[in-house]
Amino acid sequence: MQPVAHPIGVLLVDDHQTMLWGLSRLIDGEHPRMKVVGTARCCEDAVATSESLAPDVIVLDLDLDGHCALDILPKLVSNAGSRVMVLTAEREQRTLDLAVLHGARGVMRKDAPAQEVIDAIERVYNGELCVDAQSIGRVFYELTAVKKPQKADPEAARRASLTQKEREIIHTVVAGSGASNKALAAKLFVTEHTLRNHLTSIYQKLGVSNRLELYIYAVKHQLDAVQH
Repeated sequence: MQPVAHPIGVLLVDDHQTMLWGLSRLIDGEHPRMKVVGTARCCEDAVATSESLAPDVIVLDLDLDGHCALDILPKLVSNAGSRVMVLTAEREQRTLDLAVLHGARGVMRKDAPAQEVIDAIERVYNGELCVDAQSIGRVFYELTAVKKPQKADPEAARRASLTQKEREIIHTVVAGSGASNKALAAKLFVTEHTLRNHLTSIYQKLGVSNRLELYIYAVKHQLDAVQH
């Protein structure tokens, strides 16, 4: 790797304090090549901090305290000077592909060797795409393939069982995936208790177990729009 003219400014986004501490020590140990300019532990803080600091590279975990960070990716990359590298324990390939489709320049697993993480940060900063060839192939196909008429969908019965109110809740959850249950309940004009009851019913009907899985399911099956 070529030396950089100034330290690469890195923003770390992870909801685990120990992970933030370890990554900070790892990256700051590479000074003057790179340095940590800030940290965030939730979606709202990640967006606000990235806007105020305009870091060169944002190292982003996809699961932030049970909230899916995919929704904020377009906001994080809206600043032309910032590039996002996902560092996650997520194993669902579709989720990782969605991260790339939403603008991530790199995808690394949290169990990757420390030196690989450091090298990936620098490569992303230098404009490279740090994604495995299979993922690139799938993403390229999705972007270029002609959409064919869908065959019978085995999930149709599950989706058909949703009430209009539950569809509205799903839309609100996807649109504000980084928001707290309290904030979502306020948007829906219901109590948090009522929202939790609705979510439990939705989880059972769709066979998912949390908001992250609901987000992925909703995007995959195009449930992120209110239907009338």
